[in-house]
Amino acid sequence: MGDDAVILSGVESDTAAASFYSTVHGAGRVMSRTEARGKTNRKTGAVIKPGRINHDEMQAWLRQKGVHLAGGDLDEAPQAYRRLPDVLAHHAGTVTIEHTLRPFAVVMAGADVFDPFKD
Repeated sequence: MGDDAVILSGVESDTAAASFYSTVHGAGRVMSRTEARGKTNRKTGAVIKPGRINHDEMQAWLRQKGVHLAGGDLDEAPQAYRRLPDVLAHHAGTVTIEHTLRPFAVVMAGADVFDPFKD
C-alpha cells in the first residue's frame, strides 16, 4: 500500500532460465497480518496482543510518500512488506522494468469492514 509498482517484462538469460522464468508478483510480506496489526477480541475490542505497527507510523510513512489512504488497516501497512528495490535487485538479470507507477491514493476496505479473503 503506497509503495511504487512496476510493470516488468522478462528477459532471456541464464539467470532467468535457472529460475524457470519465474518472477515476482508482489513484494512479499515480512510479517504476518496478525503480527502487523495485533490481535483483538472481536466482541469486546480488547487488545489481546498489540501489533508491531501503529497507526501513526503507517500514516507518517504514507505522508512522506505523498499517498492518501482511504480505508485500509495495519495488516496492509507498507512496513509489513519488503521494499520493492530490494525485491527487484534479487531478480536482477531476469526482468526489465518497463514502467514505474507511483501511487497518489489507495482505497481499501476499512478495518471495520468484513473481508472474506482475510477474515
